[in-house]
Amino acid sequence: MANIKSAKKRILVTEKKTARNKAIKSGVKTSIKKVESAVASGDKAAAEAALKSATSTIDRACTKGVYHKNNASRKVSRLASQVASM
Repeated sequence: MANIKSAKKRILVTEKKTARNKAIKSGVKTSIKKVESAVASGDKAAAEAALKSATSTIDRACTKGVYHKNNASRKVSRLASQVASM
């Protein structure tokens, strides 16, 4: 454990940010799985609705700095191409 006050604060701040980032990443993964399961079941309407929701979630994660913009763009592109190929 750190002895210096600023180091203790950094540890606390890092833990808080890590928990926030983990929650955001988990939400993104969940939304991606919803799109993929809708595509697997063959329900185009549900897949399009899930894609819209997932795109919003991924873009929000990108603006919060959890994902790099290219990574977020790649995720959205791959999901969109899966839905379009139905």
